[in-house]
Amino acid sequence: MRMVERRKPLPVQDAIDKVMQLSFESETEIVTLRESDGRYLGVDLKSDHDVPPFDRSPYDGFAIRAEDTGEANQENPVRFKVIEEIGAGTVAKKTLHRGEAIRIMTGAPIPNGATAVIMFELVREEVSDNTSYIYIKRKVKEGENISKQGEDAPRGKVLVERGALVTPGVKALLATFGYGEVPVVKKPEVGLFATGTELLDPSDDLEPGKIRNSNSPMIEGQIKAAGAKPKYYGVLEDDFEKCFSSVKHALDHVDILITTGGVSVGDYDYMPRIYEKLGATVLFNKVGMRPGSVTTVAEWNGKILFGLSGNPSACFVGFELFVRPILKRALYSKTPYRLKSKALLQKDFPKPNPYTRFVRSKTEEVEGRIHVSPTGLDKSGSVTSLVEANALTVLPGGTRGFKAGDVVDILHLREEGSSHP
Repeated sequence: MRMVERRKPLPVQDAIDKVMQLSFESETEIVTLRESDGRYLGVDLKSDHDVPPFDRSPYDGFAIRAEDTGEANQENPVRFKVIEEIGAGTVAKKTLHRGEAIRIMTGAPIPNGATAVIMFELVREEVSDNTSYIYIKRKVKEGENISKQGEDAPRGKVLVERGALVTPGVKALLATFGYGEVPVVKKPEVGLFATGTELLDPSDDLEPGKIRNSNSPMIEGQIKAAGAKPKYYGVLEDDFEKCFSSVKHALDHVDILITTGGVSVGDYDYMPRIYEKLGATVLFNKVGMRPGSVTTVAEWNGKILFGLSGNPSACFVGFELFVRPILKRALYSKTPYRLKSKALLQKDFPKPNPYTRFVRSKTEEVEGRIHVSPTGLDKSGSVTSLVEANALTVLPGGTRGFKAGDVVDILHLREEGSSHP
């Protein structure tokens, strides 16, 4: 008869700190600009030239010498002779002198001698003897409507730091500076096993005593949302040697390995024995948290093994607290943790709990303050509570309970991160 292992729970923050001591940065790889959407920059994006690269016009209008408008007013409009017309991509051949103007289109370089641009709609234009003239009825300031060289981005400036998500706006910058090929962070590869003879594939018909495997699709989605690449290896067989062989093989092909279930202390929970046979170093095998207290993390040959609970909500929370920060740090993020803020609790939680609770919750802003309420059944096996959850309400352990109206911490699940857990 096996002895039941006694486990000492580690405080949540200590557990996070232990995991993050194993953090690493992925290598970079080259993808085309078109393939770079949703990836993370592997290098700082710097301007290798001034933007704009020359003084340019931001509007369609007329380039003039501002000093020629000093006497202009409604009763005494000043006349200018239009001596040339230039569009974007062309350069004026003539230099402006007193009383002259050049028709200019958006993006075109400012002609020599010009000190301002006045928009088309602010002038009156007439043609006499095949010569075009414009009349200006107000004084124009020097530099008016001129986009100066380098005002958007001077040469050498870091525009986007490494680790930034490639958004459409970042792609525009990449294109501006000639990045037809983009250095991005290589996606960490995350292996995934489910454990449990009771598990069915999502497409299988239900059988007595069986449940469909919801953890694996959920974790795959969380891995992708974090920016990494999941590799699903299926359900581990109910045989220790076969389980060990499968885990050992997977570890040779991934950066991180996640198993769901099998980390408790029952006769069929093989993961602790697999860690032992591997010679892996177990960082912890119990955390002072609900749900997910049986969360286990180990290290073997530079690879991190996460043993998450088999209960869906516990599995979800364990990933968010421990796996996601490692993946974000691997992608060069300076803010790998979920964003934390304060909220007003909208429900009583009178039951004392020795462990910190992470309650699946939904937030609402009311008169400038965030209100937070649980989304459903607060049990580790609950799946429905995850559907509308956009936050985790953090209820510290060792308290006498919480009342509606209490100010609590929340972790935002749909916001970008924080530099501190």
